[in-house]
Amino acid sequence: MSIWWSLHLRREAASVPLARRLLIGTMETAGVDPDISYDLSVALSEACANAVEHGGGASTSESSGAYRVTAYLDGEKCRIEVADSGPGFPVLRSHAALRPAPDDAENGRGLCLIHELADHVQVDNRPGRGGAVVSFDKILKWTKDAPLMAV
Repeated sequence: MSIWWSLHLRREAASVPLARRLLIGTMETAGVDPDISYDLSVALSEACANAVEHGGGASTSESSGAYRVTAYLDGEKCRIEVADSGPGFPVLRSHAALRPAPDDAENGRGLCLIHELADHVQVDNRPGRGGAVVSFDKILKWTKDAPLMAV
């Protein structure tokens, strides 16, 4: 069985836990191992936080604008995509962002953390439309007698 959902969220800090709770609830209901659910929920929180902080166009204020979160649980894999309408990732920044942030930095660890928690990560800019897309996936493990376990 496959499950997918997509959310169109305002670029506000309150949207991050909303997306995280929906993902955790979906995985819990499906019977995904809690450790896998936790890893994916932290990665999702980091991707959403990036979209909230950096995902607006030049003409949007800090609290306006929107971003989209889509999650797919299909067979043995979960794939999550977070897309925003911001300036995208500068070419050099996308590679530099994978280096650990300095110890005294207050931010800059999100993409590195997503890479640690997921099996595959892709960071792209959307040519012609603007914005960045962070997508990641992870192989699922299931609890015993999971109701939606892949067969």
